[in-house]
Amino acid sequence: MSERKDIFWRAYLVYFGFVVVMLVVLFKTISIQFDESDADTTTSLLTSTKEKIPKRTIKRMPRRGEILDANYTPLVTSVSFYEVYMDPTVVDAKIFEDSITDLSRGLSEMYPSMTAREWEEYIIRGRERGRRYLRIKSKATFDEKRRLNKLPIFNLGRMKGGIIDTEVTSLRKRPHNELMKRTLGYFKPAEGDAPELRVGIEGAYNEYLSGEPGEEIEQKLATGWKKTGQIVKDAVEGADVVTSIDKEIQEVAHSELLRQLKAQGAKNGCVVVMEVKTGFVKAIVNLSQAGNGEYYELYNQAIGTREVPGSTFKLASLMAGLEDDKFSIYDEVDASSKYTFFGKSLNEAHGANYGRITIKKAFELSSNVISKVIYKAYKDEPQAYIDRLKSFGLSEPLGIDLEGEQSPNMYAPGSRSWSGISLAWMAVGYEVQQTPLQTLAFYNAVANNGQLVRPQFVKEIRRGADVVKSFQPIVLNPKICSDKTLKTLQSCLAGVMKDGTGKRLTSSYFDIAGKTGTAEILNDDMHYGNKGEKKYLASFVGYFPIKKPIYSCIVSIAASGENIYGASVSGTVFAAIANKVYATSLRYHQAVNEQKNRVYDIPVSKDGNAHDLHKVMKALKIPYKDKVQGEWVSTKATNKEIDFTKRNYSKAMVPNVVGMSAKDAVYLIESIGMSVDLRGYGTVVKQSSPPGTPVFRGGLIELILN
Repeated sequence: MSERKDIFWRAYLVYFGFVVVMLVVLFKTISIQFDESDADTTTSLLTSTKEKIPKRTIKRMPRRGEILDANYTPLVTSVSFYEVYMDPTVVDAKIFEDSITDLSRGLSEMYPSMTAREWEEYIIRGRERGRRYLRIKSKATFDEKRRLNKLPIFNLGRMKGGIIDTEVTSLRKRPHNELMKRTLGYFKPAEGDAPELRVGIEGAYNEYLSGEPGEEIEQKLATGWKKTGQIVKDAVEGADVVTSIDKEIQEVAHSELLRQLKAQGAKNGCVVVMEVKTGFVKAIVNLSQAGNGEYYELYNQAIGTREVPGSTFKLASLMAGLEDDKFSIYDEVDASSKYTFFGKSLNEAHGANYGRITIKKAFELSSNVISKVIYKAYKDEPQAYIDRLKSFGLSEPLGIDLEGEQSPNMYAPGSRSWSGISLAWMAVGYEVQQTPLQTLAFYNAVANNGQLVRPQFVKEIRRGADVVKSFQPIVLNPKICSDKTLKTLQSCLAGVMKDGTGKRLTSSYFDIAGKTGTAEILNDDMHYGNKGEKKYLASFVGYFPIKKPIYSCIVSIAASGENIYGASVSGTVFAAIANKVYATSLRYHQAVNEQKNRVYDIPVSKDGNAHDLHKVMKALKIPYKDKVQGEWVSTKATNKEIDFTKRNYSKAMVPNVVGMSAKDAVYLIESIGMSVDLRGYGTVVKQSSPPGTPVFRGGLIELILN
């Protein structure tokens, strides 16, 4: 008996021991599933060792903000790619059985590399094997992700439908390709020894565009690190940068510059269009010739290339002399074919000899006699000339937000670069260097009644419907010169276009004010070329319209040859841009419905189907009179209404289709069993088979439209 009790006790101990072990294992299994710590610990009753289940916190990168034009058209956007998996084990058995065929069919339509049957077998096999991460698609686009989430089973979401879509990368895309590519720029974070790179708008406003990263948990499984869906901190998406660029003006400037560069075989060129009152840039184009002969946005010349401005600088020279009362614009000077200073000569273009002319006329003709005028006025006090130029803001950078702006270079008396010819040469745009944007800002100040504003490229920062930050015009100098000098110089710029070097660039819509400029510049080897090999910078800068200016613009083109001049090369681009901007801008045109007493004209209507015409007349509220009964009618516009007249129609006779649209005419003729050959477009004016002719089935009728 004692031995039997002992056997029972041993059996009970074994039984209860197993129960305890199973309870402990069950408890630990549940704790593993719900433990939120970075590393869980499980104690084995058999080994008494600790096994760590690795987890880690990773950054959850936000979607980068978009760069938009002034009308919210995307210029730069982010395209996201996703890794799409399926956890078939979480799907309810009945739902899985009822919908797996439909899901597989949808997957096959999207990804036909596998048939619907193959998709079904692939998913069923994964479910049977307990696969938690069944790959569906690598690098799926956002549109693919959206379509996948609408498929059967997947439309139940992650927890019930098993779809797992994780963003793996986001690429920046420019929908308009080369358009403004260099100004839009890019941002590259520091890597190793390489410093971070900030180029263009993308680089300047990176802090707004990048947003704030969030945090989420990953857990290491047998198949690798997988996201658990546990979000520690939500990411803040990047804000959108709304630029001042008008894509329509940008496209016009781009196409016109490209056309001229190709025509001239030029090395490079740039265009900037700016709003006079605010300084907001509406378009900026920078094109350079690549090794294959095509033109691309390779470098931002408008803000990063410092070059001698040439004759466009003569405006600053006259402004200095007028402000210092050195001369009157109507003083006369002797203009010869060349001017010699300390053994060095400045020649007139084409060897011109203008004789005795006023300083105003010399400016309009872009005569280099201005070098003699300035030299005579300031030869005893050259520093006064430099100081006056500096007071206009010509010696300082504009301080734009974009990286890479070059500072102007202006020689000064007493420096190593100053010589006896410096004053005369500087007067006509040599021995001074500026960027095209700096030259434009100066001319813009003249158009803006003396107020110098900083060029800006961004109007506001937005996050959804909320404005995070808005940018207002920045005034660098409220008045660069007196009103008297301004009015004088404004008349000089208008004179250039009427009686000077720009007279062939007149617009048929409005008056332009501006100045041409041609300067010989250094070749790539930093030497001036021989005849036939010389490199020139042809430029035109001005504003339009003359009365109440809206836009200022500069066009600068570098090319080689003997006939490279500001008027013929850059001025034509300026005029084309101005004309197209005028034609497409509502601010230049009076609204057709501004008058209170509008006159209503009864429109002309084509003949056609009575039912269709009734519907159109009612929708457009056009008065009409229809006292006839018939499917097809003729129309006639009177002073008060449109009258309908019945058209006789018989399937045995060729119908009269003159006056009808092509659509109605073809329908009628084909309904009687004949074919149609259409010539022209518009309204039918002639038919080859006269109306009333017996129908010849299979025959051909030619219709002439006009």
